[in-house]
Amino acid sequence: MSAFAATFTDAVSLLVTFDHRVAEIVGLSLRVSGAAVVLGALIGLPLGACLAVARFPGKSVLTVLVNGLMGLPSVVVGVVVYLFLSRSGPLGEFGLLYTPPAMVVAQTLLVVPLMAAIARQVVDDAWQRYEEELRMLRFSWWRSVTTLLHDCRHSLLVALLAGLGRAMSEVGAVMIVGGNIDRATRVMTTAIALETSKGDLALAIALGIVLIFLILALNALAFGLRHWAIRRFG
Repeated sequence: MSAFAATFTDAVSLLVTFDHRVAEIVGLSLRVSGAAVVLGALIGLPLGACLAVARFPGKSVLTVLVNGLMGLPSVVVGVVVYLFLSRSGPLGEFGLLYTPPAMVVAQTLLVVPLMAAIARQVVDDAWQRYEEELRMLRFSWWRSVTTLLHDCRHSLLVALLAGLGRAMSEVGAVMIVGGNIDRATRVMTTAIALETSKGDLALAIALGIVLIFLILALNALAFGLRHWAIRRFG
């Protein structure tokens, strides 16, 4: 048996036997990314909807900025969060650096622009259809925002899934602010990088298989939800 086949077999064995290392790392990844997506949704979805509905000076500039930040390098976010949470930083007294909460903060900053941009596009499409009716009903801009967010809730699930995929596949920021500490801040992406450098390719491949499966599942779910929403709500 070739070295590659043997390594791949060992990786599959780790998955089949529910190896505790794989379970711990995947579990932490899901908790951190899940928390980041929840926070990102609370910030990004209303922000995107407000950009679609409200009228104010500089709206176009802010929209371009949000769209541009979708591609924000994760290492830049990691450095910024590190500076804020380090002992000499403004939030250093809370001791959050190299903890899961620090990783949640970094991932939240990464997913907010993505979710806001998607929400802005979805709500803007709905606003074009219902603007006249909402104005006739004398809805305030904020009531229009909340109404459209509720009406577009199924389509906005795509934003949540996209944010989760972005958070789970990110490595630079969580490596910087989390430190990749075993059984404390080690997530799938950072563990893959570390185990590959150590030569433990079986564990790296096992985690890679899980990560790829999750990302593909999220994309398939987003695709299905989008087409279901189009068929049902037009």
